[in-house]
Amino acid sequence: MRFLVLTTFLLFFNLFYAQYRVASIPEKLRFNVDAVIRNNEVSIQVLAVDQMVYQVTKEVTVFNASGNAFADARIRYDNEVKVKNVEAVIYNQFGGEIETIKKRDFKDIAAADGFSLYRDDRVLYADYDPSQYPYTMKFTYEVETSDTGSMPQWYFVPGYGVSVEKSTYKISCSSKNLKPIIKEQNLDGLDVKVTNEHNAITYVAKEIPAFLGETLSPSYHYILPRLSVRLPNFHFKGYSGTVNNWQDLGTWVQDILLDGRDELYEPTITKMRNLVKGVEDDLEKAKIIYRYVQENTRYVSVQVGIGGMRPINAIEVDRDKYGDCKGLTNYTKALLRAVGVESYYAVVESGSTKVDMQEDFADLIQGDHVILAIPYNNSYYWVDCTSQINPFGYLGDFTDDRTVLVVTPKGGKLVRTESYLNEENAKQINGTINVFENLSMDAQVTIQTKGIKYDLRMALERESSEHIKEYYKTLWDNINGVNVKNYSFENNKDDIVFTEHVNFQAENFVAKNGEGYLLSLNPLNHGTYIPPRDRNRKYPFLVQRGSFEEDEIHIEIPENFTISSLPKDVYIESEFGNYQAKLQKKANGALIYNRSFFLKAGTYQKELYQKFRSFLRTVARKDKQKIVLIKNAP
Repeated sequence: MRFLVLTTFLLFFNLFYAQYRVASIPEKLRFNVDAVIRNNEVSIQVLAVDQMVYQVTKEVTVFNASGNAFADARIRYDNEVKVKNVEAVIYNQFGGEIETIKKRDFKDIAAADGFSLYRDDRVLYADYDPSQYPYTMKFTYEVETSDTGSMPQWYFVPGYGVSVEKSTYKISCSSKNLKPIIKEQNLDGLDVKVTNEHNAITYVAKEIPAFLGETLSPSYHYILPRLSVRLPNFHFKGYSGTVNNWQDLGTWVQDILLDGRDELYEPTITKMRNLVKGVEDDLEKAKIIYRYVQENTRYVSVQVGIGGMRPINAIEVDRDKYGDCKGLTNYTKALLRAVGVESYYAVVESGSTKVDMQEDFADLIQGDHVILAIPYNNSYYWVDCTSQINPFGYLGDFTDDRTVLVVTPKGGKLVRTESYLNEENAKQINGTINVFENLSMDAQVTIQTKGIKYDLRMALERESSEHIKEYYKTLWDNINGVNVKNYSFENNKDDIVFTEHVNFQAENFVAKNGEGYLLSLNPLNHGTYIPPRDRNRKYPFLVQRGSFEEDEIHIEIPENFTISSLPKDVYIESEFGNYQAKLQKKANGALIYNRSFFLKAGTYQKELYQKFRSFLRTVARKDKQKIVLIKNAP
């Protein structure tokens, strides 16, 4: 009898913990991953337009420190979001329990992000520091909320380097008028079962191998399988709304978030009108007002009010001289209105990787930044009001070339911001290099940049002398012993052109090579990027913006040196761009090196990746071209 009881207990024990054993994970899901989602489940019940409950279970096995992010046990909440039944349980690789973290043991902190002045939401999180890998975390919680305007979105695969055993998304509604709109994305080829019944829809996905990040691949928004979910009739932070399209959403933003928040006191209005006195053109007025905002305010993140989405009113920004992107944009809009210039609040998804608003899916949670759109001559000038250094109408790579929500008096509409493509992203180098008999050199260099390349260089004029000299040593690290003697900058904010004038010297510039001496023809613009090999590529690759480089270098060599031979001209033509380089010898023995390199923006099929890599590898090799100098006999 004892034996039977013991056997039964052991069998039950083994079955109970088998689900958390690492060995029970299918081998194809364990290969080359940071983590495995054993089970990820959310069950949402929309009980009324202002009442929603959902339960979440997440079981994740983590194999290394990079996988810890996928076992992150944290929940954000505020006055409209109540968290219940929170628990995290940690298991070892054999399925044995290591630790249980109850709700009372969770940390409860303000949702500070390191740069916000203050926020009005909080975070519950389990402070677990793993001492061994692999481990499994089971994280469960329940949420009650009146906010149905920000529905839980769903990534079946939450990131690169993580595979999935099972992922379930279920949403049920108490009535037909609460039925959600669900947009499926990137589900083709996956084992996903969809069930519709009784005002409920369920998605179950199983055994999804990890997606591995690839060089130059599009944003994960366009690759990972996910669901976008929204309710046409919703409630958010005390306000109800009905949104069927972007026009409706723009109207809601205007009526709920912006209405009445662009008022100013009369002294400020008078001050702005005096600033533009005598100026008739609206664009010139806008430039003056923008310059005033740059010189008199500073950026501070302030995430408060209707979920951090409503801007501080213009009077407060005017008084305190600071604001976040929402507040500064709304303030600038108010100042422009005071001088009779129309402008619009615009919501954008920011970042150097371009992400568009989804044209067929209007919801509150798209967009993380706000800029200003100024209509002029049937087009728009775009202004980032958080920047104290950007020229008027210049966005840079943070918000360029993507669809954004522009909030107009007639509602919202999607508009594409200004793009910087191909030849617009230009760098031009003109230099004179004097080579001396002791093999040292002196270089006078002028670098002119435009477009996105301007964005990469304009901050130099605000840096310390020590930083700038170190910057140039790093830029020309192919030259030994760079010693920057002097430099100066010209920042033409009207034409958006940044010019650098640099004088530097270096010892042992010419290298001894047997009986001759090696002279680099392109020492000032080396380092063409070569992407890594990727023989089993799965996704297209993206050249987001393209660029154009044009160089002319004059090289003066000592009189007692001669050139063994001139290299042949180089010209390479490709669907990705072109490259050319040539060397001319002047009558006095000096050399003129001309180089140009054009890289074309575009989305290219994965089958072309190796050809693209070969093109860039050839360019990099030609950029290292050297000639041999022979020292004349005395």
